[in-house]
Amino acid sequence: MVKETAYYDVLGVKPDANADELKKAYRKLALKYHPDKNPNEGEKFKQISQAYEVLSDSKKRELYDRGGEQAIKDGGTGGSSFGSPMDIFDMFFGGGGRMHRERRGKNVIHQLSVTLEDLYNGCTRKLALQKNVICEKCEGRGGRKGAVECCPSCRGTGMQVRIHQIGPGMVQQIQSICTGCHGQGQRINPKDKCKTCNARKIVREKKILEVNIDKGMKDGQKITFAGEGDQEPGLEPGDIIIVLDQKEHPVYTRQEEDLLMQMDIQLVESLCGFKKLITTLDNRTLVITSHPGQAIKPGELKCLLNEGMPTYRRPYEKGRLIIQFKVVFPEENFVPLDKLKQLEKLLPKRQKTESIEDVEIMEEADLEDCDMSQERRRQYNGEAYHDDNDSRQRGVQCQTS
Repeated sequence: MVKETAYYDVLGVKPDANADELKKAYRKLALKYHPDKNPNEGEKFKQISQAYEVLSDSKKRELYDRGGEQAIKDGGTGGSSFGSPMDIFDMFFGGGGRMHRERRGKNVIHQLSVTLEDLYNGCTRKLALQKNVICEKCEGRGGRKGAVECCPSCRGTGMQVRIHQIGPGMVQQIQSICTGCHGQGQRINPKDKCKTCNARKIVREKKILEVNIDKGMKDGQKITFAGEGDQEPGLEPGDIIIVLDQKEHPVYTRQEEDLLMQMDIQLVESLCGFKKLITTLDNRTLVITSHPGQAIKPGELKCLLNEGMPTYRRPYEKGRLIIQFKVVFPEENFVPLDKLKQLEKLLPKRQKTESIEDVEIMEEADLEDCDMSQERRRQYNGEAYHDDNDSRQRGVQCQTS
């Protein structure tokens, strides 16, 4: 049993979520609450990163499940291996960590919604976005040439240091952003400021990107446009990273290079054969055939070779299309009782069971329709079967049809 579920709740997953479900949940939430997109959601972003850091590590997750957040705080895993939420984000999305951010500008992350058809057939999508570029008017100086001077308040460091006495013989050193230059280390006389960028050195510009989605790409795959990120004077531009987000398909589910689908067939079709039409993701029509006598069992799997997803960068190699059959049984009393004997003669003989006449003591018990959903909700909330005294009240709920 999991002691507490706060980290799971933050990511919006169940306590039994696997590694792929954790990754997908973190990716969606991290992109949504990233400080670049939501500057006011820094605390939420930190919580998401902390939850993923713990749950993505099998040892930390086991410790958390046993003892909760307090067990993590007690240092049972030797402390965190990440320096900050941004380190986790960069590691997940292929960035270079804190040192990488100091040499280059920030990477810009964008999520692109795609369909399973897009990933099957490949396509080109145009994406319009806004980015920072160095002002051409002032060439990134913020004002006319020679007008930029070192800030006398911080001497070009961008930071101010104040000494605060907190007691006899005790002082505290406080460092803060310089109010004279707002951390820039430079200042410009208002009359010399660039009118285009207002001394900000950068301007916003609309950029149209053509995103080529190759056949066989996957949900969560990244497409990187190197050096196309926001520009900033003195820094190499970062990258624009496009993260593919596949929409749910009404028919097909993807598992690596295989495609899975469910097909409903009638009982007569499962026993006597059928022909069914399937529309593929590239809009072809396939006719599948089950020959008479080849009985299809409920839940049975059949597959079509080379009709699955294309392999990335080897699009002529395809996986399987796997079909799971659901046999739809007829309604009650679908045939008169006097005809059932005729039907039974055509079906395989019953298996021999213990004869009723051989049982000395027995009780009558009628079958009823059973609803398991209410019991599952109780188990999830930790309310099932506390002791024998209330077992009759907490048992499986049944309803009479």
